[in-house]
Amino acid sequence: MKFANMAAFEESKDDMNIWIFFSQSSTTIFLHEYSASLHLIMIIVLSISWASKRHEAPILENSKPMLKNTYLYYLSALICCLGLSSCDLLLCMLNYLSGYRHGWSDLKRAAQVDLAFRTLTWFVITAYLHTQFFNSREHRFPILVRVWFAFYFLMSCAYLIIHLGLYSKHSSLSSLLWVSDVVSIIVVLLFCYLGLFGKGQKDENLHLLEPLLKNSFSRNNGDNRQGLSVGGESVTPYANANLISFFTFAWMGPLLALGYEKTLDLEDVPQLANCDSANVVFSHFRKKLEFDGNDGQVTTFKLVKALILSTWKEILWTALLSIIWTLVSYVGPYLIDTFIQYLNSPHQLKYKGYVLVYIFFLSKLINCLSERHLFFQLRKMAIRVRAVLFSIIYRKGLMLSSQSKQVHTSGENTNLMSVDVERIGFFCWYMHDIWRVPVQIVLALLILYKSLGLASLAAIVATMILMLANVPIVKLQEKFQEELMDSKDRRMKVTSEAIRNMRILKLQGWEMKFLAKIIELRNFESRWLKKLLYTSAISAFVYLSAPMFVSMVTFWFCILMGIPLESGKILSALATFEILQEPIYTLPDTISMVVQTKVSLNRVASFLCLDDLCLNIVQKLRRDDTNVTVEIVKGNFSWDLHSPNLTLKDLNFQVYHGMRVAVCGSVGSGKSSLLSCILGEVPKVSGSIKLNGTKAYVAQVPWIQSGKIVDNILFGKEMDKEKYEMILEACSLKKDLELFAFGDQTIIGERGINLSGGQKQRIQIARALYYDADIYLLDDPFSAVDAHTGTHLFKECLLGILGSKTVLYVTHQVEFLPSADLILVMRDGRITQAGKYAEILSSGTDFIKLVGAHEKALVDFNYVKHETMDNLINGEEDGIILGNENSIQDDEERELKNNETEKLVEPEGQLAQEEKREKGGISLSVYWNYVTSAYKGGFVPLILLAQILFQLFLIVSSYWMVLSTPVSKDMKPDVKGSTLIFVFFALILGSSLCVLIRSMLVVTAGYKTATMFFNKMHMCIFRAPMSFFDSTPSGRILNRASIDQSAIDTTIPHQFEEVLISIIGFLGTIAVMSQVAWQMLIVFIPMTVACIWYQQYYISTARELSRLTGVCQAPIIQHFSESSLGSTTIRCFDQEERFIGTNLKLVDEYFRPKFHLSGAMEWLCFRMDMLASITYAAALVFLISMLEGVLSPGVVGLAVTYGLGFSLHGVVWDLSSLENKIISVERILQYTCIPSEPPLLVEENRPGHEWPSQGKVDIFDLQMQYAPHLPLVLRDVTCTFPGGMKIGIVGRTGSGKSTLAHALFRMLEPTSGQIWIDGINISQIGLHDLRSKLSIIPQDPTMFEGSLRSNLDPLEEYTDEQIWEALDKCQLGDKVRKNEGMLDSVVTENGENWSMGQRQLVCLGRVLLKRSKVLILDEATASVDTATDYLIQQTLRLHFSGSTVITISHRMTSILDIDMVLFLDNGLVLEYDSPAKLLDIKSSSFAKLVKEYTQRCSS
Repeated sequence: MKFANMAAFEESKDDMNIWIFFSQSSTTIFLHEYSASLHLIMIIVLSISWASKRHEAPILENSKPMLKNTYLYYLSALICCLGLSSCDLLLCMLNYLSGYRHGWSDLKRAAQVDLAFRTLTWFVITAYLHTQFFNSREHRFPILVRVWFAFYFLMSCAYLIIHLGLYSKHSSLSSLLWVSDVVSIIVVLLFCYLGLFGKGQKDENLHLLEPLLKNSFSRNNGDNRQGLSVGGESVTPYANANLISFFTFAWMGPLLALGYEKTLDLEDVPQLANCDSANVVFSHFRKKLEFDGNDGQVTTFKLVKALILSTWKEILWTALLSIIWTLVSYVGPYLIDTFIQYLNSPHQLKYKGYVLVYIFFLSKLINCLSERHLFFQLRKMAIRVRAVLFSIIYRKGLMLSSQSKQVHTSGENTNLMSVDVERIGFFCWYMHDIWRVPVQIVLALLILYKSLGLASLAAIVATMILMLANVPIVKLQEKFQEELMDSKDRRMKVTSEAIRNMRILKLQGWEMKFLAKIIELRNFESRWLKKLLYTSAISAFVYLSAPMFVSMVTFWFCILMGIPLESGKILSALATFEILQEPIYTLPDTISMVVQTKVSLNRVASFLCLDDLCLNIVQKLRRDDTNVTVEIVKGNFSWDLHSPNLTLKDLNFQVYHGMRVAVCGSVGSGKSSLLSCILGEVPKVSGSIKLNGTKAYVAQVPWIQSGKIVDNILFGKEMDKEKYEMILEACSLKKDLELFAFGDQTIIGERGINLSGGQKQRIQIARALYYDADIYLLDDPFSAVDAHTGTHLFKECLLGILGSKTVLYVTHQVEFLPSADLILVMRDGRITQAGKYAEILSSGTDFIKLVGAHEKALVDFNYVKHETMDNLINGEEDGIILGNENSIQDDEERELKNNETEKLVEPEGQLAQEEKREKGGISLSVYWNYVTSAYKGGFVPLILLAQILFQLFLIVSSYWMVLSTPVSKDMKPDVKGSTLIFVFFALILGSSLCVLIRSMLVVTAGYKTATMFFNKMHMCIFRAPMSFFDSTPSGRILNRASIDQSAIDTTIPHQFEEVLISIIGFLGTIAVMSQVAWQMLIVFIPMTVACIWYQQYYISTARELSRLTGVCQAPIIQHFSESSLGSTTIRCFDQEERFIGTNLKLVDEYFRPKFHLSGAMEWLCFRMDMLASITYAAALVFLISMLEGVLSPGVVGLAVTYGLGFSLHGVVWDLSSLENKIISVERILQYTCIPSEPPLLVEENRPGHEWPSQGKVDIFDLQMQYAPHLPLVLRDVTCTFPGGMKIGIVGRTGSGKSTLAHALFRMLEPTSGQIWIDGINISQIGLHDLRSKLSIIPQDPTMFEGSLRSNLDPLEEYTDEQIWEALDKCQLGDKVRKNEGMLDSVVTENGENWSMGQRQLVCLGRVLLKRSKVLILDEATASVDTATDYLIQQTLRLHFSGSTVITISHRMTSILDIDMVLFLDNGLVLEYDSPAKLLDIKSSSFAKLVKEYTQRCSS
């Protein structure tokens, strides 16, 4: 290879001590001549081939575009060829200069010819490949080039063997020569790989890309790659970048120009290249993973293997760049001594100085290119790894069985996505450090050995000591990090639960209790955080003190051993120590990162090993084979296969096509589990399930996606307008949509937060109807809607649209049972009775018990006169259907009128708004807020002073060593060795102490600031009004509490420190270089101005890309959480692939700005480095051009040494990184300015301890709206609820019933009007005083993770006896006594292990414990059977006889036994009187509602 040509030179003292020439021999001359002849032949053959190819070029015009992987092969080959050509040119020049000075021998002439032809050949090959790459777009290297690569490999090996032979005859050879030989063989091997094996990748990648590329390229066929697009959007210019654009990152130009002109939006950011898209990357990864075995168990080893196999090309490419970067970084330290000797020699020729400058410049240039492309490729690889892991975790989350979900809570799964995936992706940065760090240390020690001889052993010992000192620090950091993550997990779990259930916390007045719990968990977390931060400060101290400590030990050893210290050797050593700093610090860090990544990989692998839902539980029958649609034979099922208690036992039944099957039974009897088992969700113990046809499912707890209403209904289907309108009508949704400003385009908030329970349920039903399945499974679909709407839904949906379908519906409403063709009565997981209504009514007790309770409730209408009821039922001859239609018609007319009035004042605006993203530059107030939060900024000047002193001590110590030692060994030292070392030690000690003080001050101030920001933000969040939580997805809040808070905890203080170090270090470098010759400022100033301009040009784009990255991350987590909750519905509708596709799209949207942000960073850094390299070269030329004797060679050498690390890009990079990170502060500050609720306590207006004593509620002219841009929900409501009376609030779904209940708790403040309770205006007292005195059972029953005791009594105010008493009263006592833990029975996340009805009974238990004078029941018994409902009503009558009970219910049996009825319609009070009086008025809305309900029951 190229360095074998060194055989052409002979050793010379004046040739920079680099080249060692071999003795002249006929063998060496022959080899040169042979090599020159072969290269000449290659040039001729290649030229002929090239000419013929160019002649045939038009034929290739319509060839397929080159794929990205092939592009990488060509690019690697081009870089290698160009590199070889440059190196041969340099050798050629050196050989010529040597011949010019010392005369031309035969060997030098042969070498000159050989090197000239080598240079020319590799340049021609470069040009040939470049043309071949862009014109023909072939997917493999030309055969001629591949043969040449193989031949060149053999020739290089021959040179190495001859070199080894010559070594055996000579006493010494340069260490650099051996390193060069090794590198030569590596590059040649790479050539062979690229040429001979690279071609095989074509088919594999085409197979992956074909589906994605088909549409795009069919539209752009023959366009010479212009306008390449994916899905109609522009693809990143990186995909089509030519060689120069690729090298210089010029492909980022258009986006940077656009970002400079305007604020970037996501639409402005180009799509990723096809081969980098999540879809293709994930397909490739899955192929590798599945190839490794199909046993379903993904071990950590298999996961790592698949990741390596899917990114192995990137790994090799970055390894090559890493090798080049490592080698060229040592060129400077190696040549420093040579440069000083050159300056010190009076008779040196000028050209030698210029050659040295050229080598310095070339090394910096290669360093810049290799470093920039290494970092960019590592980031790109990290993006691919993250995309793969995001995709596979999401896919697995959709497939998990119910038992697996209980093992892994949604909080843990979210952590996998947000923490573990990020950590594994981040490991890409450390991947090559595993082997690179030892190589760096070996190279450094070789250079030290050259300069200082045996003293390098002392450097080895000092380096080992520092590394060993780092080991316990790293172990401590690792331990603290693990503890910190665990404590953070616990905090985030409670925070997530609190944010998700904020409504119930505020209604119960528990939010401050939960906040105190979170603050307590944070305090525990802070202990570990503080330990971690202070350990990091010590680690930083070791890192920055490392070069000083190693240099001190080494120089002391030199003095001790009598090794002469010269300026050149000292500077070479100092430069080497500076490079050694990185491996000393990195090795323990790398080990720590390996351990952390292994932990994360284990966590991901264990998640991927969880059991999937068994797909063969349900057997699919062919449609034509039988009329049976559902059949279960001897079925036994259990949610927990390890439990001896079966969930469903001895199931045997058949359902034929077109049958309506009703499932009924008491709370917890297994009704919902029966539907789940038909869906295949419940693990099968024995028996068989057979299904014939597609299925649709309506869950008991509505699952609504964030997004538009229309998208929730269509659910992936194409729009059929006629069918869509019919279904909206059948589901009574048209009226609701008319009330929304955006109709069906209204965006639904997280978990359907801006919809009522009934609206959510009806959207679910509409979704199922639109799917047009064969089998419908409806889990209690009528409990959340009023009687009027329930009747309409039953008639229009079940009896109408689904008349010919097979329908299984769970219901507690006995009135819907007679219409069923088959009724299944359940108790304790068994079907105790099955048959038609009349049949089972006469046999068995379970069904009679249910129906009897219902009839008893009807008989107990003690205020309904029989004659009134008879008149209502029989008064109109039209019968049931006509009566229903008329009532619906009247309601429609009235609502349309109300709606017209509403639309006149209705502003445009959605409740669920997009996440706010700050635009433009980061305000200085954000920085000011951060630095002055802790101790009013008092530490800032101290930190600044410590860093300035550190830099000063460092520069002075370098000057001291250089000026106190001779330039060459011929000169006598001016200072004694002991004095030299003592002063150096004092300066080093001062410098180290400054580092320690600065690090400790930064950590202290950073910790204090983080704590203050955390407390302030959480206080503001928990004191925010409910409207904030209604319009803000929990993911946004949790992102700030986790990711942004983590940045403030650890990253931002460190980033401020880095900026300070960079700026002061850069100023120090300029000071040292300018001190040598002030004229150099003429070069520095324009360079600095250019860098600042570049930074200003870049920052606007980078800032917005960084913000977009932050905004685009939350939807991935939110979509994952949402999909996990609705996985049953998604699987039932066979929508897994569509949801996986959506996830892949979201991943691409997240990585688009992230990828281009990486490109923008490297674009800037490349230009900064180039400017610095040119400036450095200009400074060196200036220094060697100055008059002899003007400057001390030692001082000049010091300037050169400092200049090795000279670049403004470090400063700009750190400033830009800080600006990107400070966005976390900006986002947290947004949440410290949320408008707060009124105060919890108003000291001057605190009600008495006994308030309210009567429970009288007066409402005056009340108007309510959820947001200023949304319509009024309540309008001019005026009424009085007398103390101790039972009030019923009725009205159709969405009429404002729950809003009125929430108004009593001041969940939202009235737009106008007042509410008084027992003579006190509730708007003038504290919220805690109000809410703690009232009780409510909300519409959505909520249970928190923990124990049953903590759910009933979170404030720990009651004894066990009182809790048991409350449980017995709410019919849960017997059920709880059967559990092992009893009061400590486990409650899983969201109370998933308790049925919906049981959860509502627990909520009832809470109010029974509280015994308030005012009790609100908001659909408290909607999810329990009639018998349980009846018992609950009796309990309430007994225990709240003296209280004001306000009941909102759709079940007439719950509200007819009351004193007063308030009928609401579209926010207006239509009627308010006693039930008897309202029933006497036949035209009253209440009378119509009761009549409808009674007719439904009678039918």
